[in-house]
Amino acid sequence: MKSFYILLFFLLTVLQTVFGQHTNRQPDSTSKKKASQSVTPQLKEVVIKDKRLLLRQEEESLNVITVGSDFIQRNLGGSLMKTLERLPGIKTIGIGSGQSKPLIRGLGFNRVVVVDKGVKHEGQQWGADHGLEIDQFAASEVELVKGAASFLYGSDAIGGVIDVKPAIVPPKNTLAGSVDLIGKSNNNLYGTSINLFGRNDHWFFDSRLTYQNYGDYSVPTDTVFVYDYAVRLYDRQLRNTAGTETGLHLSTGYVKENFRSIFYFSNIYSKSGFFANAHGLEPRRVNTEMHDASARDIQMPNQQVNHFKLINRSSYQTGVHKLEMELGYQRNFRQEHSQYVNHGYMPPVYPDYLSVSPELEREFDKQVYSINLRDRIVIGNHHLTAGINSEYQDNTINGWTFLVPSFKQATTGLFVYDKYKISERVLLHGAVRYDYGQIRMFKYADWFDSELTAGGITTSEKLIRANDLKRSFNSLVWSAGINYNHHKFLLKANIGKSFRMPIAKELGANGVNYHYFSYEKGDPTLSPEQSYQLDLSLGWNEDRWSVLISPFYNYFPNYIYLNPTANHDFYYGAGNQIFQYAQSKVIRYGTELQLKYKVLKNLSAELLGEYLFAKQVSGDKKGYTLPFSPPASALINLTWSSAPESALKHAYFSVDYRLTSRQNNIVPPEKKTPGYGLINLQAGTKFNISGHQLMFSLQAQNLLNTRYLNHTSFYRLIELPEQGRNIVLSLKVPFNIPLKQKTY
Repeated sequence: MKSFYILLFFLLTVLQTVFGQHTNRQPDSTSKKKASQSVTPQLKEVVIKDKRLLLRQEEESLNVITVGSDFIQRNLGGSLMKTLERLPGIKTIGIGSGQSKPLIRGLGFNRVVVVDKGVKHEGQQWGADHGLEIDQFAASEVELVKGAASFLYGSDAIGGVIDVKPAIVPPKNTLAGSVDLIGKSNNNLYGTSINLFGRNDHWFFDSRLTYQNYGDYSVPTDTVFVYDYAVRLYDRQLRNTAGTETGLHLSTGYVKENFRSIFYFSNIYSKSGFFANAHGLEPRRVNTEMHDASARDIQMPNQQVNHFKLINRSSYQTGVHKLEMELGYQRNFRQEHSQYVNHGYMPPVYPDYLSVSPELEREFDKQVYSINLRDRIVIGNHHLTAGINSEYQDNTINGWTFLVPSFKQATTGLFVYDKYKISERVLLHGAVRYDYGQIRMFKYADWFDSELTAGGITTSEKLIRANDLKRSFNSLVWSAGINYNHHKFLLKANIGKSFRMPIAKELGANGVNYHYFSYEKGDPTLSPEQSYQLDLSLGWNEDRWSVLISPFYNYFPNYIYLNPTANHDFYYGAGNQIFQYAQSKVIRYGTELQLKYKVLKNLSAELLGEYLFAKQVSGDKKGYTLPFSPPASALINLTWSSAPESALKHAYFSVDYRLTSRQNNIVPPEKKTPGYGLINLQAGTKFNISGHQLMFSLQAQNLLNTRYLNHTSFYRLIELPEQGRNIVLSLKVPFNIPLKQKTY
């Protein structure tokens, strides 16, 4: 709490320093005289409503939700994905206090595509402990596509898409920016994000620097159970969950009416610890004296991730054609550090002749090259989009343990999408796409000898964990839909087929996943996933209320999943249970509900609900659900907003009650999760100081400090509860720098 109060004091100091001179300055007699002589008539405020998002919702074939920077500011979580979790159909796999990965309708990992500035974001998204390297302060607008969208985005978009939009180009002849300050009480987080942008006639720049530092997060219990062994928590904090994050962003480009070309540069770095009692270590072996010495230090085990990105987006409008292009280069460099622990036939003492550090458990170095080309054509009532997406990945590994082999992967997809407007009420959609992909994985052999016994003869050799493998995949997918909009009624229906290439981990894994407490083995014969889906949206809008129901259905003839077997590995896994990748037929269906009602002029209510059912209908786990299947939940909201004519015309106060049902429909080794209810509060306002409009927001997350388990959490298997009460303060301070005007 000490750092939190220091930040609060700092916020007040900044306000006083930046604006104090202006607010305390007394006008002299001359100023008073001039003021009395020049009285400017005040006009009533004119509010212009932006219908862009409403039109997009009405015209898109899939279920689309778009949120802006105001939503992100009001609901700031530990990461962008945690912030978006308030929306129906969106859940996260929590990885502690600072990182999380998205789930859309229960699907995640490589089944959800994240697009950043037009280019598919590529990290090590296959891992449950691998967060998303996206700076939420740099997100101007986020569009969520719920449901399969392979016809536009290719493989991996089988579950949905999260499209992170860049900031809009600054107005001409401006030089301005903002300072964001944030503090959180639960893990004593403090951070800032500084933005500076400017533009003359056609050239512009936009820059941002973000820094966050947080300590071990707190839970509402003093004891947790790891492998059924009681672990006492010092000061109710999960030891070694502290971390730091930095983000550097720069964009610049040339903008004209019919042509624009913009370069985006970003570098995201994070370092965070893994809960010291849960990284494949026996709880009784943890040095609690060292880990409890400070809540802000980052001991081993920990992870360091650096994501570098360079993107160019260009477009040219000529006649009925709009040509668009994205070129991208990314490098995701990830290291996991831990003390050397021998398993199986590994030497008891780490050899000094190896070039790999004894603290480097694993390293993944992925480089990605991307190109997207599109032509948007308007011919009569047809809005055609034809394009090609191509991507090349080179992923190498290092470290003293093995899980996934090095690989190279190339994919290319061609698509045509037509949006045909029959009338003002009816819109038809149709798309077809062909994809081709190739993956080449490389042989890996142990650096130590293992003993093998065959025919009564024992030999020692370096075992081969992965062989050279080259696989090619191709698929034809399609989509068809209809939109019907009539006054207050909205109907959207979409049917289609999607696919996903198996990834290197599913094809070639052969090692202990310390984060998931299992020994995992791939299957090099896996075929690509296929999905057939049906999406519906039914909506009605009145002046005081609106309702939107979005049911969906999925059928997978060959869903890829990690199947727990009855076998255990003693060569490398120290007796860990073996999990084997397999395929089965799966059905999934569910629905989301959004109901809004305006109780009074300044008081509104909202109900957001979601339900998902998944079942395997073939294979070893026939009759079971799928891993990480979120339980049904509902969020009830009551929001008061100040009247436009009041002094605080942008003030709001909001209370959420989230009710989550128990999850008894599980697949081993998952555990049943009891239901829970949470209360969250949000409040904030915008106010002017010396012509600057400041935005202040306050959140109280888990207000009652409820102890609960999140079924989709990374730490659920060892029964770690989620964060306790968390007070979040944020302040956005915009500023303008006057430019000298040319005189002639």
